Amino acid sequence: MGQKLFTVILFLFGCGFLTAQIEKSIALTTDTGNIKGTLLIPETSSKPPVVLIIAGSGPTDRDGNNPMMKNNSLKMLAEGLLKYDIASVRFDKRGIGESKEAGLNESMMQFDTYIQDTKDWIELLKEMGEFSKIIVLGHSEGSLIGMIASQMESVDKYISVAGAGEPAAKILQEQLKAQPSFIWEQSSPILNNLEIGKKVDSVPQFLYAIFRPSVQPYLISWFKYNPQEELSKLDKPILILQGTTDIQVDVSQADKLEAANPISKKKVIDGMNHVLKESVADKNQNLQTYSNPVLPLKKGLVDIIASFINEQQ
Repeated sequence: MGQKLFTVILFLFGCGFLTAQIEKSIALTTDTGNIKGTLLIPETSSKPPVVLIIAGSGPTDRDGNNPMMKNNSLKMLAEGLLKYDIASVRFDKRGIGESKEAGLNESMMQFDTYIQDTKDWIELLKEMGEFSKIIVLGHSEGSLIGMIASQMESVDKYISVAGAGEPAAKILQEQLKAQPSFIWEQSSPILNNLEIGKKVDSVPQFLYAIFRPSVQPYLISWFKYNPQEELSKLDKPILILQGTTDIQVDVSQADKLEAANPISKKKVIDGMNHVLKESVADKNQNLQTYSNPVLPLKKGLVDIIASFINEQQ
């Protein structure tokens, strides 16, 4: 853990001292600032299992929300697990929400930074000594981060939710090929260079949002990982979850992950979309759920996760 210092800040919620301590604020202290999160602990005298929940890409906070949409998906997931006597930690990534002070300059940010942060959270949970098992659950981009960090011996189980089964560069390539031909023609050489670790100084303005020089170090560090290869390294129980109406990640990605490790278990949930809510496949209707913070999680999702966590393996 190097010279990193860890801090756990606890707050009592409720009325007086008659209310059990269920929700606690928790902070991971790093060299660049605190990464802050929420710890939910069930009212039990025994050591519960704990799930470390890793959010997806972009400015997504601990609850599964970002400035453009609020769905509370990860908050609902944590609260759902609590009903099964399962503790959880979810956190705002660097530069997001209450972890804003821990943010790095974009040119300094790398995919490996998120991996190391996750490893440090795992180490913190282990050092606390309050939990019977440590389970890592990664959603979307968090799936790859989680499966790499879960190669640590202290992680007991791993859960991928709506995670990609192919390298990010390949997925981006497919998305760009679906655009007008001139976009792919100018994207292809940039993408090829980034895949081999070479930065590109000259980027067309219309591609700046994707390939601007300051974000290239992140892309290079992300592209080097193959989810199938990383998942194959795990020798612990694995659960792969995917919804059939996910318009961002389709079921074929879950199939690829399942094939990568023979001990993995895959569950396909009919009618569940990318933000873990019930939805039809129609894009417009599907996207409406992304900004509905009161719409519950897809029925059965929490049951499947809790069953996997509590299963003796």
